[in-house]
Amino acid sequence: MSGGGPPRQASIAETIQTTDGFLRHAGREFLVVLYTAFRSLKLYPIENAQVQKALDDLAATTKHLLDVEKEVELRLQGEFLFVNATRLRLDLDNYASFSHILGVLRQCGIGAVRIDEGVDRKQLQIFVSLLLSYAAKEASPNKVFELGQKLSDGGVSFISVEPPLETEEDVEEEERQKEAAKRTYARSVAVTKEVINSIRMGRTANVKKVKRAVQAIVDQVLNNEASLVGLTTLRDYDEYTFTHSVNVCIFSVALGRKLGLTKLQLYDLGMAALFHDVGKSRVPLEVLNKQGGLTDEEWRIMQAHPWLGVLTLFGLRGYGEIPYRGMIVAYEHHMKVDLTGYPKSLRGRDLSIYSKIVAVADGFDAATTRRVYQTVPIQPDQVLKEMWENPRRGYDPVIVKAFINLIGIYPVGTCVILDTYEVAIVHSANPDVSHVHRPVVRIVASPEGALHHPGFLADLAQRDAQGNFPRTIVKVTDPVKYGINVSDYFV
Repeated sequence: MSGGGPPRQASIAETIQTTDGFLRHAGREFLVVLYTAFRSLKLYPIENAQVQKALDDLAATTKHLLDVEKEVELRLQGEFLFVNATRLRLDLDNYASFSHILGVLRQCGIGAVRIDEGVDRKQLQIFVSLLLSYAAKEASPNKVFELGQKLSDGGVSFISVEPPLETEEDVEEEERQKEAAKRTYARSVAVTKEVINSIRMGRTANVKKVKRAVQAIVDQVLNNEASLVGLTTLRDYDEYTFTHSVNVCIFSVALGRKLGLTKLQLYDLGMAALFHDVGKSRVPLEVLNKQGGLTDEEWRIMQAHPWLGVLTLFGLRGYGEIPYRGMIVAYEHHMKVDLTGYPKSLRGRDLSIYSKIVAVADGFDAATTRRVYQTVPIQPDQVLKEMWENPRRGYDPVIVKAFINLIGIYPVGTCVILDTYEVAIVHSANPDVSHVHRPVVRIVASPEGALHHPGFLADLAQRDAQGNFPRTIVKVTDPVKYGINVSDYFV
């Protein structure tokens, strides 16, 4: 018998299917009109009829979506786009629009766009214009936050943007990269120790092992610079000779990359950097490890290590695998650009770019590390200040500036106090040079002094909803005062 009972209610599955079907269709339509508006604004002035029609279509399509859904979230996840958690299907008809929107969102650092009821045509126009503007800007982790601030400043209250979500896969990948960096660092230190000790004992050194270690460092710097540079905070007092060589290699390769050297040039630079102090293997240990000042004779012996390094490299079996530049660097890295350093040059010369790079990396790592004759290391920001401001240090100012841009005025591992009274450790430099004083930090102590491990990351360049910076560095501090071992946060 039909028609006697109440109408059958749609099942949950049917409701979901209906909703998904609507979202797939309306979502695809929304992306197409968004793409059209974007392209039109890029090609024509705002008053152009084609632009006006594209904006009308965008406003109408958005309203249609909001009438049903009340709010719209367009989210980018990997290679897929989702509208209100429904994945949009990619086909040949919409391939161009999907690909373009994916690219624009990525270029702007956007993980999600939220549109709420109340949005109007003018706000959509401002949004599309800002997307067009920010997509053309240089990549920066702060792009999405700056874009959000611009939307707010422009009175766009019903559209917001968010950075990408960190997925479990992202976290796992980050951990894998950190582990790979740790392995590379540990192997490099072990190989350096083996080679230096072999040379000191008069045994044959395995140059091929060093070459493989340098190749691993170069590959790590190219793929995951932050993790490897972070490991330079492992200041092992007892293993200084070896960790210093590896740190100088890492800093040099990262700086060389910043200066535009090719991968092959970075290999050569890395070899030169790792062997820059090899001449010290011929300096008596009682001179090398002497606490306090050196006598004139001891200083003369110490100053011989550059040319002893050249002789050592020539004497290595398989030295043909050590670039000629490596010998130049071993000889020049203490000369200073005005040639007032050592060894003394009998005639004028222009130092190799490799020597200038290694000199900066060497000077920075040495000054910021505790050694037998420097029990209290200098704070990294003070070292950079001295390198930049004091010409008597003999560094090339262009290289120093590039180094500061690379590691920031608060280098990785610097312990800082914030205006929130929290204590933090600098995790990475801000790639946006306009925010060089606002690095990414790891908060490791609360205002009350409670230590956190592993703590949490905070981007000091990120603004709040009012456009203010929630946290700002007040001063650099000594981590020992707070019982903080900086390297614990990088391993």
